[in-house]
Amino acid sequence: MRGPSLKSVAIAVAIATLAVPALASPPPDTRAILGTVGKVVSANGIDEAKAVEIGGIQQWVTVRGKDRRNPILLVIHGGPAAPELPTRYLFEAPWTDYFTVVEWDQRGSGKTYLLNDPAKIAPTLSADRIVRDAEELVGYLRATYGKQKVFAIGHSWGTIIGLNLAARRPDWLYAYIGAGQIIDTVAAEKVNYAWVLDQAKRRGDAQAVRELQSIAPYPEKDGSLPIDKLGTERKWSVKFGGLTFGRDNYDYWENAEKISPDYSDADFKAIDQGSGFSLPKLLPDLAGANFTGLTKLDCPVIIFAGRHDYTTPSEPVQAWFRKLSAPSKRFVWFENSAHMMYGEEPGRVLVHLVQDARPLAAAVGDVAPEVDGP
Repeated sequence: MRGPSLKSVAIAVAIATLAVPALASPPPDTRAILGTVGKVVSANGIDEAKAVEIGGIQQWVTVRGKDRRNPILLVIHGGPAAPELPTRYLFEAPWTDYFTVVEWDQRGSGKTYLLNDPAKIAPTLSADRIVRDAEELVGYLRATYGKQKVFAIGHSWGTIIGLNLAARRPDWLYAYIGAGQIIDTVAAEKVNYAWVLDQAKRRGDAQAVRELQSIAPYPEKDGSLPIDKLGTERKWSVKFGGLTFGRDNYDYWENAEKISPDYSDADFKAIDQGSGFSLPKLLPDLAGANFTGLTKLDCPVIIFAGRHDYTTPSEPVQAWFRKLSAPSKRFVWFENSAHMMYGEEPGRVLVHLVQDARPLAAAVGDVAPEVDGP
């Protein structure tokens, strides 16, 4: 009687291997794996994460890029108090081929919230103070990394900070880039409310119609945005795709934050802690934002606009942009995006950063040379 063939032995071994319970080896540390994958290892690269004293407090800053000769791109996050750092691993790695990317957890946000006593920070929380923080940070980046200028890209709330920075220190910027730009909050919120109520009626969603009608007038007649009314409007705007086109929730993004290589469990909890702490204090500055009188900037301006954005809708932005005088300006539509274009169309964001922004630094020789072929 013959013994088993080599083929049957191989099949048996394969079946036995598949049958080994998953718990036979420890589960992988997802954060550590993602951190290792994203680590900058190029000889002339930079990969730093540290607390820096800005505005008299400790603020968390990361600096990552594959060639120090590339221009710095400062990311100014939204919210208020919604740092981009915990989700940057989803879209930012290709940026580091062309830029030295700086992430900054603003005063009262994320890791910076954890670094400081909230009682000390509370009296200082304002848009103006955060703009001055941004100025200090740019000054620090220029001095530390030997750059004449930087790019600043603001998202949502961050566009209030970024546009003020561009108005105050245009000589420090190659260009200002506004993604989900805010120009006139009251006008924008009126557009948002009309859209979301119309969507509720079109979909026959009686609960949405009832809840939305209950918050009228929105905004208030004095232009304020009560936090409970804002929450109701945003609840249904998210549901109908005004935050992320084609999605009815934000869970996908928040779940991605939970495995961030840049954030621990304590850091992740600090997102909600910082938001709860900061939003009530900064909401009046958000509601009062109005740049319609800013008709001239002395640095180039690029606007990234989601075609389906009903968080910061583009109608007020387009009207402002048409009147704006700047050394150069460009308005870029993201046809398959609402408000979250970094995650919705990351490839197109990269292309426009490289094609539209980076040459503005190349014009003064502040980019690493590109080498094609051997």
